[in-house]
Amino acid sequence: MRRHRCAKIIATLGPASSSPEMIEKLFLAGVDAFRLNFSHGSHEDHQKRYTIIRELEKKMGRPIGIMMDLQGPKLRIGTFQQKSTTLEEGQTFILDQDKSPGDQTRVFLPHPEIFEAVQKGVSLLLDDGKIRLEVQNVTPKRIETRVVTPGLLSDRKGLNVPTVALPISAMTPKDRVDLAFGLGLGVDWVALSFVQHPKDVLEAKELIGDQAGIISKLEKPLAIEHLEEIVLHSDAIMVARGDLGVEMLPEEVPSIQKRIIRSCRKAGKPVVVATQMLDSMVKCPTPTRAEASDVATAVYDGADAVMLSAESASGDYPVESVTIMDRIITHVEQDPFYRKMQDASLPEPESTPADAITAAARQVAHTIQAAAIVTFTTTGNTTLRAARERPEASILALTPEIKIARKLALVWGVHSVKSREVNSFSEAASDACLLAEKEGFAKANDRIVVTAGVPFRVAGSTNILRIAHIKDPQGQ
Repeated sequence: MRRHRCAKIIATLGPASSSPEMIEKLFLAGVDAFRLNFSHGSHEDHQKRYTIIRELEKKMGRPIGIMMDLQGPKLRIGTFQQKSTTLEEGQTFILDQDKSPGDQTRVFLPHPEIFEAVQKGVSLLLDDGKIRLEVQNVTPKRIETRVVTPGLLSDRKGLNVPTVALPISAMTPKDRVDLAFGLGLGVDWVALSFVQHPKDVLEAKELIGDQAGIISKLEKPLAIEHLEEIVLHSDAIMVARGDLGVEMLPEEVPSIQKRIIRSCRKAGKPVVVATQMLDSMVKCPTPTRAEASDVATAVYDGADAVMLSAESASGDYPVESVTIMDRIITHVEQDPFYRKMQDASLPEPESTPADAITAAARQVAHTIQAAAIVTFTTTGNTTLRAARERPEASILALTPEIKIARKLALVWGVHSVKSREVNSFSEAASDACLLAEKEGFAKANDRIVVTAGVPFRVAGSTNILRIAHIKDPQGQ
């Protein structure tokens, strides 16, 4: 089940992709990890999908990553007497704490935190940014605004406050219940919504511990102000471009995406580019050329993974969406310019033994044209540092921990295998040769580069590099 590409594919499961047959088709088409979106579906739905994935994993003999995506706080207005109203440019419109249905002049806003946080001059966005209001005056129970961008406004539409740090936790009571359920299932990654500040990540870490990795979703401009700190405290990052595109100008999103990817590359943290990647394929069997270019750009920039949302969860062409994404990634990575871009963006190694070894492994593998770089890891850190180098050679990660093997499924260039525990480097080198050949990365007389840490099972101890030779069974 070797993939002949480096960037990974994450697919969201939903009504269009919940049967064992469809999930297997998606995997065979190229999915490396699956997303369970807790904004939709019941716990029973997610448990069924989780069980199907784990059965598929046994059948295919390859670790499959599973991400749970928490809904996070959703800011919404109340209802209207006539279900909707039309706001005119320049009119006054009130957001208040009166629970009665609204009209053309006012509507209920059930979020007292917003009344505390906003000030005169702040912009409020409604219905994914289609309607823009400018705050004129604020009291503890009333926000008076002027309509800047008019339009039709209906019941319970979403509200965004782009420039204000809201005193709201990234985790709602619903998220906490969902999190406990997901961790009980055994998910590998938890995607955290509404991250505004590093403290949001630290709060989640207290609850999650080492049970799963944390993917911080960057969907608010304020998070970008704390980008380096959020990357530092997170295990991975997701560029949630849909929400970013609502809260900032469209022309700003591409440069922000590149900045986030660069920051993650420097830190050696996986980065996922998500939202509207092949959006037209929800209803059409082929993407637009602009969408194909969009996916390609993320791959050229060095993203670890690209993600499908509605395309695979509720669209008419889930398998076709994965297939075309696989084809785009493969084509990009065969372009000589792609390799030049990865080499040009290579971050400087940190002054640690682990980085010295992994940087050397990349250079040695290039010089001797090694068939693969094989990393032994118990925490995943050795492999993450190897992936940070973006080597030409494939990365084969051997770990005795199935949880680590699954987490590495969304990391660039990594093919992870659950292996036995080894107690000496000679055992490690021997297993590396056997598994590199078995998994289709090397053949007789090929050479591989092996990295590990001695003593084994000690985090951050990568300190040995060896060139190993795949023996010819005929002894020639």
